[in-house]
Amino acid sequence: MLFSSSIFLFAFLPAVLLGYYVLFRGMRRAQNGLLLASSLLFYAWGEPWFVLVMMGSILANYLFGRWVHAWKLRGRRLFLPVSAACVCNLGLLFVFKYLTFTLENLNLLGLNTPVPVIELPIGISFFTFQAMSYVLDVAMGTAEVQRSPFGLGLYISLFPQLIAGPIVKYATVAGEIQGRRETWADFSDGCCRFLVGLGKKVLLSNQLALVADAAWDTPAGELSTAFAWLGALCYTLQIYYDFSGYSDMAIGLGRMFGFHFLENFNWPYVSRSVTEFWRRWHISLSTWFRDYLYIPLGGSRRGTRATLRNLFVVWLLTGVWHGANWTFLCWGLFYFLLLALEKFLLRVSAWPAPLGWAWTFLMVNFGWVLFRAGSLTDCGAFLGAMLGRSSAPDVLAVYYWEQYFVVILLSVFFSFPIAPWLTRKAEVWMGGKGRRLVPLWDGVYGFGLLLLFLACAAYLVKGTYNPFIYFNF
Repeated sequence: MLFSSSIFLFAFLPAVLLGYYVLFRGMRRAQNGLLLASSLLFYAWGEPWFVLVMMGSILANYLFGRWVHAWKLRGRRLFLPVSAACVCNLGLLFVFKYLTFTLENLNLLGLNTPVPVIELPIGISFFTFQAMSYVLDVAMGTAEVQRSPFGLGLYISLFPQLIAGPIVKYATVAGEIQGRRETWADFSDGCCRFLVGLGKKVLLSNQLALVADAAWDTPAGELSTAFAWLGALCYTLQIYYDFSGYSDMAIGLGRMFGFHFLENFNWPYVSRSVTEFWRRWHISLSTWFRDYLYIPLGGSRRGTRATLRNLFVVWLLTGVWHGANWTFLCWGLFYFLLLALEKFLLRVSAWPAPLGWAWTFLMVNFGWVLFRAGSLTDCGAFLGAMLGRSSAPDVLAVYYWEQYFVVILLSVFFSFPIAPWLTRKAEVWMGGKGRRLVPLWDGVYGFGLLLLFLACAAYLVKGTYNPFIYFNF
């Protein structure tokens, strides 16, 4: 089920809200039971049997958490239970996500092993990392063991962030599983945040996808340099509005039910270095690898060689996490090289701001080409067209620019924090002489969100459909 679908907006979500705030108001156990059942239904909507995989993961990690807790009470080393939890979780991920890819590549070396066709459960990387977070947080003492398997099930399966994140660490919401406090302010903010995310997805990302897909579907010999750059730019913007839109909707939905998820994006395209970009993009994944892998390996505290090794391991695994394809592995290594260069050689942070921004945006743009490509051959052909190895006419570039230039310009505008800056300025002014205009400002903002929702609803009624990019991971 998609957040940006009629069935979710007009049936599923209203029904859950009605049950949560009317039928089970003040009954925390019943409310949690409703959220758990709704989350399992949400996940099972399109592919019912995959919910059994997730339920198996929940039960296994509940038992691993109890095992870790029991050994901590006895003062025993936790290497065995923690290792068993990691092997089990990563083994599940390997079977569904990487087994076919591994066997295909081994067969190229002459193994001649039958390759099974294994369908990938949606969002398996996200809920597997959350399950591991629970066991690791209990082991590290940053969270208490969950006594109820239903409580852990709610954390792992909670539908706002189940499919595509943000990856919520168990320690972040452990206290809110039973002790959260719903407020009208949180509910209102959550609704507003959800509508902003919905607009990002439906009105911007889905339209940008039409240009990006057209460029990528154009045969290499017919892809002009201008259209390749336009397609790359549109995909760079598309993936931002697609993923940050989902994160906004997830954070908003969490607020509506009293959960507070951490931010996952912080205006990444204003970054003046690749290092800064990864502090602003998919923050939950970067934080997960930092806290559970990079720092335990030693971080940057043990000299240059150890730091390079740790960066290599983290970015190799970051690339692999995104998918079973050589393009993702190379994408991770590409960022390892960029980050190593910035850390030890380029010192981009000392560059003039416009130069640092241009470097970062260009490298990120090239990185998204590698990320989007179906194969290294496709990537090479697309980059070749971008770098001028094409004599194709610019007819398609002109056509798509004329059709979508308003969407593209708005997407560029809103990728910078201009609107929040204007809002802050307005609030400062209204806090003084313009205090009497605060209700008017709130009314304009509310009316704008209403128009945004109606515009999104119109697109959905027309049948506009484009799945979230990160559902593949």
